[in-house]
Amino acid sequence: MDFEFSDEQEQLRDAVRRWVDKGFGFERRHALAKAGGKTREVLAELNELGLSALAVPEAHGGMGFGAVEAMVVMEELGRGLVNAPYAQAALVAPTLLSYAPEALQQHWLPKIAAGEALVVLAQQERASRYRLDQAATLATESAGQWKLTGTKIVVPAGDEADAFIVSARVAGADGVALFVVDKGAAGSQVRGYPTQDGARAADLVLADTPATLLSRDGLAALEHAADVAIAALCAEGVGLMDRMVAITVDYMHQRKQFGVPLATFQALRHRIADVKMQLELGRSMSYFASLKLGEPAEARCRALAQAKVQLGNSMRFVGQQCTQIHGGIGVTDEYVSSHYFKRMTVIELSFGDTMHHLGEVSARMRDSAGVFA
Repeated sequence: MDFEFSDEQEQLRDAVRRWVDKGFGFERRHALAKAGGKTREVLAELNELGLSALAVPEAHGGMGFGAVEAMVVMEELGRGLVNAPYAQAALVAPTLLSYAPEALQQHWLPKIAAGEALVVLAQQERASRYRLDQAATLATESAGQWKLTGTKIVVPAGDEADAFIVSARVAGADGVALFVVDKGAAGSQVRGYPTQDGARAADLVLADTPATLLSRDGLAALEHAADVAIAALCAEGVGLMDRMVAITVDYMHQRKQFGVPLATFQALRHRIADVKMQLELGRSMSYFASLKLGEPAEARCRALAQAKVQLGNSMRFVGQQCTQIHGGIGVTDEYVSSHYFKRMTVIELSFGDTMHHLGEVSARMRDSAGVFA
């Protein structure tokens, strides 16, 4: 299998890295987080690079790139600790809309590709516990008009979004369906708040709110979109770990103890070797996740669960070890390393934590005890 990136993919990586280095330093990121975490302006800058069109089909004004290009972008955004809802806006929403009728695709996808609309998934509920097939939000139909009633929580950038893709169960039917709810629709309330990683989320409350049907078979679309999101989070996690390790190694060469740099202590060098091992394990599983996105649903879901387990373990180990090497400064708000650890912790809890996906891996292994069988 060829793991070399193409020239086009390397150029994409360089473009994102240059923007991060030039336009998104830690000072700007920290200021945005302190101001409440609103980052629509940052998303607009990414849109100017053409990144909003990355996963949108060419027929709808996008570039039609695939999972590897998305992985490249997410790694660089992770390395730069960019706290904009890029994955939700440019990767998850187009995946969900690919299951929509052509008219709905034609309405939203060109706007997403042009960076004119931020559409986010509103799926999580207080009792769902990462289960995509669980929804208490109720959809009812009357005279051809759908209305939704329920509450969604921790909607990424919810108070900055232009529309929501909402999962709900249809009255009198099994399973979940997907609907599009416009910002400011009658009966809807959005309650925004900052998150621990310096970003922003919101609770979405719906009371007989008008909605447009996206798909009656919402579970298949949700599983696909969740896997796309997990692959993006895995790639972002690799970028985060990569940069956190580099920051820690630099610190070890600068910080002195007993008159010599920390980097001269053999015990700490062994610890960093273990850290880099976990980083490379995470990187390999991130590649595995992205390459498996094109597989049939059963193989894809199992592969993405495996990747999320490994990334959860790797990020926890890297974050804890690097923070301990830093000592007290590693947990202060003014120091950049602590923010990398916060973001990795939030990723661990997004779209299923490690324990949830360990259960998914176990349930999907069938007759084989091999992880990759």
